[in-house]
Amino acid sequence: MLKALFLTMLTLALVKSQDTEETITYTQCTDGYEWDPVRQQCKDIDECDIVPDACKGGMKCVNHYGGYLCLPKTAQIIVNNEQPQQETPAAETVGAAANAVATSGAAGGVGASGMASSGVVPGTGYVASAAAVAGPEVQTGRNNFVIRRNPADPQRIPSNPSHRIQCATGYEQSEHNICQDIDECTAGTHNCRADQVCINLRGSFACQCPPGYQKRGEQCVDIDECTMPPYCHQRCVNTPGSFYCQCSPGFQLAANNYTCVDINECDASNQCAQQCYNILGSFICQCNQGYELSSDRLNCEDIDECRTSSYLCQYQCVNEPGKFSCMCPQGYQVVRGRTCQDINECETTNECREDEMCWNYHGGFRCYPRNPCQDPYVLTSENRCVCPVSNAVCRELPQSIVYKYMSIRSDRSVPSDIFQIQATTIYANTINTFQIKAGNENGEFYLRILSKAAVLSLWVATIGKHI
Repeated sequence: MLKALFLTMLTLALVKSQDTEETITYTQCTDGYEWDPVRQQCKDIDECDIVPDACKGGMKCVNHYGGYLCLPKTAQIIVNNEQPQQETPAAETVGAAANAVATSGAAGGVGASGMASSGVVPGTGYVASAAAVAGPEVQTGRNNFVIRRNPADPQRIPSNPSHRIQCATGYEQSEHNICQDIDECTAGTHNCRADQVCINLRGSFACQCPPGYQKRGEQCVDIDECTMPPYCHQRCVNTPGSFYCQCSPGFQLAANNYTCVDINECDASNQCAQQCYNILGSFICQCNQGYELSSDRLNCEDIDECRTSSYLCQYQCVNEPGKFSCMCPQGYQVVRGRTCQDINECETTNECREDEMCWNYHGGFRCYPRNPCQDPYVLTSENRCVCPVSNAVCRELPQSIVYKYMSIRSDRSVPSDIFQIQATTIYANTINTFQIKAGNENGEFYLRILSKAAVLSLWVATIGKHI
């Protein structure tokens, strides 16, 4: 009887002992962990997988229990499996991950409180210990963690292909009999539209619009970036899913593809025929002196100064490229660029013989005999010929002939007096006769009496001739 009672108490004690070893679970986990309904415990969240751009500045993301580390891309993680893993409370482990600080000292290593071991690999940068990366399983009951009194390693689940476990929605059993996330985007089991992008999440997926689009209802519509705060310096052109900037004529896009900078057309592609001046967004052409801009505002045309005024030159204006010059008729020379002055050939060069005298007139010269007297006249002075009274022939001829030479300018106004002559009264009962004997074949000259004193004037009716 006592033996039966002892066995009964022993059985109850064993049952009670087994009850005390059952797992006590809570469905709330600390930051960095989430509840695993299959394994009935808190499991670490892989922030590097679900947080977009978790690390900035070219750093790489390394997942850690309860958090993650940002390390340089050149860093290598070496797990030292030979170091014995010490049992560390989960709260301390999470604290160690949160307090991990990357340093850039001479050693070039990473320190984290709670790591089992750490070291530096020469030339590679950073090393994390096995305890820091692998991390022990949660063991204590603080902070609502899973409390297990079973000393066995909870991460090790016996691989038993015949053992089936039930996974939550979005998870499936792996070959190691653990629940792993189903990538619906890769498997093609999502229901995202053709204009949407599938993003895999833990236990689920999300349908997002591609960059440059926004969701409106069930459709992805283009975002008109040109209606938002100005991205472009001058002009914005919207395109499906994006936009680009344009510049006004005379400007070009800078290297940032947003700002517009002025184009110096005078240096890049000078279209001006003569002078080019760059201005903001454009350019202007100018011409040298004596030229003017053509209708296309690029080329230059010569200015015909001779057509603009008839007073530029005294005689003749000659237009030249970019300027003009004045010419004078033969026998004249240009003075002060515009006026004409007679050349006195009798003082410079002439072709008169020794028995001739040179007479200069406007625009030329003539050679006259030094003795113009013809028989029976005799030269008595430089230009006077006298017919001797003793000669019977002279009785019917003028007593004397005086030779006068003069030149008449062609631009003289007509009619006008050329010269005047008056008969003398040396001899009584003398009849004075005046006539033009030669040089008036065209009738350009005529005589008129100015007074009763027998003063005659030689008038020129048209452009005069030399007489």
